[in-house]
Amino acid sequence: MSIITLTTDFGLKDHFVGALKGKILSEYREAIIVDISHDIDLFNIPEASYIIGAAYANFPKGTVHLIGVDAEHTKENRHIAMQWNDHYFICSDNGILSILTQKIVPQKIVEITIHDRFGEEATEMDVFVKVAAHIARGGLLNVVGRDISEIRKINQLQPVVSNDNSTIKGYIVYIDHFGNCVTNITKRLFKDVGRGRDYEITFNNKVIKGIKDGYSDFTVNERFSLKDYEGEKLALFNEAGFLEIAIYRSNPSTVGTARSLLGLKYRDVVNIVFR
Repeated sequence: MSIITLTTDFGLKDHFVGALKGKILSEYREAIIVDISHDIDLFNIPEASYIIGAAYANFPKGTVHLIGVDAEHTKENRHIAMQWNDHYFICSDNGILSILTQKIVPQKIVEITIHDRFGEEATEMDVFVKVAAHIARGGLLNVVGRDISEIRKINQLQPVVSNDNSTIKGYIVYIDHFGNCVTNITKRLFKDVGRGRDYEITFNNKVIKGIKDGYSDFTVNERFSLKDYEGEKLALFNEAGFLEIAIYRSNPSTVGTARSLLGLKYRDVVNIVFR
């Protein structure tokens, strides 16, 4: 059996996710289907890129990741399949995979070229499902496409290091269920640029002077319990290795969230300033 994961912006109200799973099982009944997320903001490439980058490593080598975000096949938006770090990714060449290829060079990339084998009524997901099932059975990428050497990268929303290495300028690329705001600044970049220097994190005229080791990394003593820190802002590197701005014990119904209390939103700038 092989695992096929699904990441889409389809939502769960309509029939699309169920129909996609039905297509997979019709093509490859033995597949194990795992949902990563179907709540990606519509056509939000940076968000989809972050989600797949944060999730893929939790799956066994050989897993096939089908990504249905901005998947319409056009001359400008080709379909690709990529083998990377012994995982397989099927999606449009729209920048979604650029967060991965910044870290490790792909083992193989092909432009999918089997569209002419389908009828006029076929959808992009029909093509993706056929390719996913082929790979899950152990099929070769060259059977479904032709080799290419480069894929599209997301030029916007990349962290920028100042010429004098005094500042890292990043952006909010994802806001999670708890209202925590994830930037595109990695722990590795922070260490490489900072080299142990003092720093502060600035955004929306607000300042955070340190990075926590965890959400509850506060001083507890006879005077202060963790309960006293509820609603405090904090920064930490999340399990995916990205700088996150959060509120301790965030809850939109009680203490609030980083989104509501700090006014952060998608694409907002977050700076790390070194001294």
